[in-house]
Amino acid sequence: MKRIVLLAVLSAALFATQANASIAIFTDGRAMKISNFSMVDDDTMQLTLKNGGSMTVPLDRVDRIVDDEVVEAAVVAEVKKIVEEQGGVFPKRSWRYTEESGPLFKTRFDQLIKEAAKKFDVDAALVSAVIKAESDFNPREMSNKGARGLMQLMPATAERFGVTDSFDPAENIYAGTRYLRWLLETFHGNADHAVAAYNAGEGNVWKYKGVPPFRETVTYINRIAKNFLPAKPAVGKAPQTASK
Repeated sequence: MKRIVLLAVLSAALFATQANASIAIFTDGRAMKISNFSMVDDDTMQLTLKNGGSMTVPLDRVDRIVDDEVVEAAVVAEVKKIVEEQGGVFPKRSWRYTEESGPLFKTRFDQLIKEAAKKFDVDAALVSAVIKAESDFNPREMSNKGARGLMQLMPATAERFGVTDSFDPAENIYAGTRYLRWLLETFHGNADHAVAAYNAGEGNVWKYKGVPPFRETVTYINRIAKNFLPAKPAVGKAPQTASK
Protein backbone atom coordinates (compact mmCIF):
# COMPACT_ATOMS: atom_id res chain seq x y z
CA MET A 1 0.00 0.00 0.00
CA LYS A 2 2.87 2.39 0.79
CA ARG A 3 4.21 2.28 -2.76
CA ILE A 4 0.74 2.80 -4.26
CA VAL A 5 0.46 6.01 -2.23
CA LEU A 6 3.95 7.07 -3.32
CA LEU A 7 3.02 6.62 -6.97
CA ALA A 8 -0.10 8.76 -6.61
CA VAL A 9 1.62 11.53 -4.65
CA LEU A 10 4.61 11.64 -6.97
CA SER A 11 2.47 11.83 -10.10
CA ALA A 12 0.33 14.58 -8.61
CA ALA A 13 3.40 16.63 -7.69
CA LEU A 14 4.79 16.40 -11.21
CA PHE A 15 1.63 17.04 -13.19
CA ALA A 16 0.80 20.09 -11.09
CA THR A 17 3.86 21.86 -12.52
CA GLN A 18 4.35 23.70 -15.78
CA ALA A 19 6.06 21.70 -18.53
CA ASN A 20 9.32 23.03 -19.91
CA ALA A 21 11.13 22.33 -23.17
CA SER A 22 12.30 18.92 -24.24
CA ILE A 23 15.95 17.98 -23.98
CA ALA A 24 18.06 16.43 -26.72
CA ILE A 25 20.82 14.29 -25.21
CA PHE A 26 23.70 13.50 -27.55
CA THR A 27 25.98 10.47 -27.58
CA ASP A 28 28.95 12.63 -26.53
CA GLY A 29 27.13 13.59 -23.31
CA ARG A 30 26.05 17.08 -24.35
CA ALA A 31 22.44 18.15 -23.77
CA MET A 32 20.42 20.85 -25.49
CA LYS A 33 17.06 22.44 -24.71
CA ILE A 34 14.73 22.24 -27.70
CA SER A 35 11.19 23.39 -28.37
CA ASN A 36 10.44 20.72 -30.99
CA PHE A 37 11.92 17.83 -32.93
CA SER A 38 10.95 15.83 -36.01
CA MET A 39 12.31 13.03 -38.14
CA VAL A 40 13.54 14.21 -41.54
CA ASP A 41 14.05 10.64 -42.71
CA ASP A 42 14.99 7.32 -41.09
CA ASP A 43 18.52 8.53 -40.34
CA THR A 44 18.18 12.26 -39.68
CA MET A 45 16.42 14.42 -37.07
CA GLN A 46 15.64 18.13 -37.12
CA LEU A 47 15.85 19.94 -33.79
CA THR A 48 14.11 23.28 -33.26
CA LEU A 49 16.12 25.25 -30.73
CA LYS A 50 14.39 26.80 -27.74
CA ASN A 51 15.87 30.23 -28.47
CA GLY A 52 15.14 30.14 -32.18
CA GLY A 53 16.61 28.49 -35.23
CA SER A 54 16.98 24.82 -35.99
CA MET A 55 19.62 22.23 -36.77
CA THR A 56 19.65 18.88 -38.54
CA VAL A 57 21.68 16.06 -37.01
CA PRO A 58 22.32 12.41 -37.84
CA LEU A 59 20.06 10.27 -35.67
CA ASP A 60 22.97 8.13 -34.52
CA ARG A 61 24.34 11.22 -32.71
CA VAL A 62 21.16 11.51 -30.62
CA ASP A 63 21.21 9.31 -27.53
CA ARG A 64 17.61 10.17 -26.67
CA ILE A 65 15.00 12.93 -26.37
CA VAL A 66 13.54 13.48 -22.90
CA ASP A 67 10.28 15.37 -22.59
CA ASP A 68 9.24 17.95 -20.03
CA GLU A 69 12.12 18.52 -17.66
CA VAL A 70 10.89 19.64 -14.25
CA VAL A 71 13.36 22.08 -12.76
CA GLU A 72 11.45 23.73 -9.92
CA ALA A 73 13.46 23.20 -6.72
CA ALA A 74 10.41 22.17 -4.68
CA VAL A 75 9.48 19.45 -7.16
CA VAL A 76 13.06 18.17 -7.38
CA ALA A 77 13.11 17.90 -3.58
CA GLU A 78 9.76 16.07 -3.56
CA VAL A 79 10.93 13.55 -6.15
CA LYS A 80 14.11 12.88 -4.19
CA LYS A 81 12.23 12.51 -0.91
CA ILE A 82 9.66 10.07 -2.27
CA VAL A 83 11.83 8.04 -4.62
CA GLU A 84 15.13 8.09 -2.76
CA GLU A 85 14.40 8.47 0.94
CA GLN A 86 11.16 6.48 1.18
CA GLY A 87 12.31 3.33 -0.56
CA GLY A 88 11.45 3.97 -4.20
CA VAL A 89 8.53 2.65 -6.22
CA PHE A 90 9.90 -0.77 -7.17
CA PRO A 91 9.91 -3.57 -4.58
CA LYS A 92 13.30 -4.21 -2.98
CA ARG A 93 14.19 -7.58 -4.47
CA SER A 94 16.69 -9.26 -6.72
CA TRP A 95 16.13 -8.53 -10.39
CA ARG A 96 18.25 -11.46 -11.50
CA TYR A 97 16.93 -14.33 -13.60
CA THR A 98 14.98 -17.11 -11.89
CA GLU A 99 12.92 -19.92 -13.40
CA GLU A 100 9.98 -18.89 -11.21
CA SER A 101 9.69 -15.37 -12.64
CA GLY A 102 8.66 -15.49 -16.28
CA PRO A 103 7.22 -12.98 -18.76
CA LEU A 104 4.15 -11.18 -17.41
CA PHE A 105 2.18 -11.18 -20.66
CA LYS A 106 1.51 -14.15 -22.92
CA THR A 107 2.94 -13.18 -26.30
CA ARG A 108 4.72 -14.86 -29.19
CA PHE A 109 7.96 -13.37 -27.86
CA ASP A 110 7.91 -15.17 -24.50
CA GLN A 111 10.57 -17.72 -25.46
CA LEU A 112 12.92 -15.02 -26.75
CA ILE A 113 12.39 -13.04 -23.56
CA LYS A 114 13.19 -16.08 -21.40
CA GLU A 115 16.31 -16.90 -23.42
CA ALA A 116 17.64 -13.33 -23.30
CA ALA A 117 16.76 -12.96 -19.61
CA LYS A 118 18.60 -16.17 -18.76
CA LYS A 119 21.64 -15.27 -20.88
CA PHE A 120 22.05 -11.84 -19.31
CA ASP A 121 20.73 -12.75 -15.85
CA VAL A 122 17.79 -10.35 -15.76
CA ASP A 123 14.32 -11.03 -14.34
CA ALA A 124 12.19 -12.04 -17.36
CA ALA A 125 9.19 -10.31 -15.80
CA LEU A 126 11.06 -7.01 -15.78
CA VAL A 127 12.12 -7.45 -19.41
CA SER A 128 8.53 -8.11 -20.46
CA ALA A 129 7.26 -5.11 -18.45
CA VAL A 130 9.75 -2.83 -20.20
CA ILE A 131 8.69 -4.16 -23.62
CA LYS A 132 5.02 -3.59 -22.73
CA ALA A 133 5.75 0.03 -21.77
CA GLU A 134 8.04 0.68 -24.73
CA SER A 135 6.18 -0.82 -27.70
CA ASP A 136 3.25 -2.92 -26.44
CA PHE A 137 4.98 -5.87 -28.17
CA ASN A 138 4.99 -4.31 -31.64
CA PRO A 139 8.31 -5.33 -33.30
CA ARG A 140 7.83 -2.71 -36.05
CA GLU A 141 7.24 0.19 -33.66
CA MET A 142 9.14 3.38 -34.47
CA SER A 143 8.67 6.37 -32.22
CA ASN A 144 8.69 10.01 -33.30
CA LYS A 145 12.06 10.20 -31.51
CA GLY A 146 13.60 7.51 -33.73
CA ALA A 147 13.54 4.63 -31.23
CA ARG A 148 12.86 1.28 -32.88
CA GLY A 149 11.47 -2.16 -32.26
CA LEU A 150 10.21 -4.04 -29.24
CA MET A 151 12.52 -2.42 -26.68
CA GLN A 152 12.66 0.90 -28.55
CA LEU A 153 16.38 1.07 -29.18
CA MET A 154 17.81 4.34 -30.42
CA PRO A 155 20.34 3.85 -33.25
CA ALA A 156 23.22 4.78 -30.93
CA THR A 157 22.14 2.18 -28.36
CA ALA A 158 21.65 -0.42 -31.07
CA GLU A 159 25.17 0.23 -32.35
CA ARG A 160 26.54 0.09 -28.81
CA PHE A 161 25.21 -3.45 -28.39
CA GLY A 162 25.98 -4.74 -31.87
CA VAL A 163 22.48 -4.67 -33.37
CA THR A 164 22.31 -4.63 -37.16
CA ASP A 165 18.49 -4.66 -37.44
CA SER A 166 16.49 -3.10 -34.60
CA PHE A 167 13.26 -4.48 -36.06
CA ASP A 168 14.49 -8.06 -35.68
CA PRO A 169 12.80 -9.31 -32.47
CA ALA A 170 15.72 -11.49 -31.35
CA GLU A 171 18.37 -8.82 -31.90
CA ASN A 172 16.23 -6.16 -30.25
CA ILE A 173 15.28 -8.18 -27.16
CA TYR A 174 18.81 -9.48 -26.63
CA ALA A 175 20.29 -5.96 -26.88
CA GLY A 176 17.62 -4.36 -24.70
CA THR A 177 18.01 -7.05 -22.05
CA ARG A 178 21.78 -6.74 -22.13
CA TYR A 179 21.37 -2.98 -21.63
CA LEU A 180 19.08 -3.61 -18.64
CA ARG A 181 21.69 -5.93 -17.12
CA TRP A 182 24.35 -3.26 -17.57
CA LEU A 183 22.11 -0.65 -15.95
CA LEU A 184 21.23 -2.91 -13.00
CA GLU A 185 24.93 -3.58 -12.41
CA THR A 186 25.78 0.10 -12.79
CA PHE A 187 23.15 1.12 -10.23
CA HIS A 188 23.83 -1.75 -7.82
CA GLY A 189 20.56 -3.59 -8.41
CA ASN A 190 18.37 -0.52 -7.83
CA ALA A 191 15.47 -0.99 -10.25
CA ASP A 192 14.22 2.59 -9.81
CA HIS A 193 17.54 3.92 -11.06
CA ALA A 194 18.06 1.28 -13.76
CA VAL A 195 14.59 1.71 -15.29
CA ALA A 196 14.83 5.51 -15.06
CA ALA A 197 18.17 5.32 -16.89
CA TYR A 198 16.64 3.11 -19.59
CA ASN A 199 14.26 6.00 -20.27
CA ALA A 200 16.32 9.11 -19.54
CA GLY A 201 19.90 7.87 -19.84
CA GLU A 202 22.38 6.93 -17.16
CA GLY A 203 23.95 10.39 -17.38
CA ASN A 204 20.78 12.01 -16.04
CA VAL A 205 20.54 9.52 -13.15
CA TRP A 206 24.12 10.40 -12.19
CA LYS A 207 23.45 14.11 -12.67
CA TYR A 208 20.44 14.13 -10.34
CA LYS A 209 21.88 11.49 -7.99
CA GLY A 210 18.76 9.39 -8.48
CA VAL A 211 15.60 9.37 -10.57
CA PRO A 212 15.62 12.52 -12.73
CA PRO A 213 12.69 14.87 -12.02
CA PHE A 214 11.37 14.56 -15.57
CA ARG A 215 7.64 14.11 -15.94
CA GLU A 216 8.11 11.49 -18.68
CA THR A 217 10.64 9.46 -16.67
CA VAL A 218 8.65 9.39 -13.44
CA THR A 219 5.51 8.39 -15.35
CA TYR A 220 7.55 5.67 -17.07
CA ILE A 221 8.90 4.07 -13.90
CA ASN A 222 5.45 4.29 -12.30
CA ARG A 223 3.88 2.46 -15.25
CA ILE A 224 6.41 -0.37 -15.09
CA ALA A 225 6.55 -0.63 -11.29
CA LYS A 226 2.77 -1.11 -11.08
CA ASN A 227 3.26 -4.58 -12.57
CA PHE A 228 5.14 -5.61 -9.45
CA LEU A 229 2.90 -4.15 -6.74
CA PRO A 230 0.70 -6.46 -4.66
CA ALA A 231 -2.81 -6.89 -6.04
CA LYS A 232 -5.45 -4.79 -4.32
CA PRO A 233 -7.96 -6.81 -2.29
CA ALA A 234 -11.39 -7.24 -3.83
CA VAL A 235 -13.87 -4.56 -2.73
CA GLY A 236 -17.18 -5.61 -1.22
CA LYS A 237 -16.42 -9.30 -1.03
CA ALA A 238 -17.62 -10.87 2.19
CA PRO A 239 -14.89 -12.65 4.17
CA GLN A 240 -14.97 -16.44 4.26
CA THR A 241 -16.05 -17.93 7.57
CA ALA A 242 -15.29 -21.40 8.76
CA SER A 243 -18.29 -23.73 8.74
CA LYS A 244 -19.24 -25.41 12.00
